[in-house]
Amino acid sequence: MSRKAGATRALARGLMRRCPRCGSGGLFTRWTRLAERCPRCGLKFEREEGAFLGSLVLNYGVTALLEIGYLIAILVLTLPHPNVLALTAGAVAIAVLVPLFVYPFAKTTWSAIDLILHPEQDEAGR
Repeated sequence: MSRKAGATRALARGLMRRCPRCGSGGLFTRWTRLAERCPRCGLKFEREEGAFLGSLVLNYGVTALLEIGYLIAILVLTLPHPNVLALTAGAVAIAVLVPLFVYPFAKTTWSAIDLILHPEQDEAGR
């Protein structure tokens, strides 16, 4: 298990909710509850206090892009008389549902980014 994954492989694993170091699945006990360590290789996911702040930024970024895309699409399709109810209902649904769906993917993707940016802490975090 000492073989390190390259940056592309680590990111791909993170995007699939897998351990960025070994590729193991089963990291979540619930949809939003990430285990403290990988059950296979022992990688500690939150290596320091506040380490997952970046995952919140990823989650917010994805949500904001989808929200903006939705609003632009509805406005383009319905101008000059936009449907305010459709705009509001869709925007609220995106703002609530997308972060819940993206959350675990953002956590493991950020864990991969952290591992790529700070590989020297990899062994120390074990």
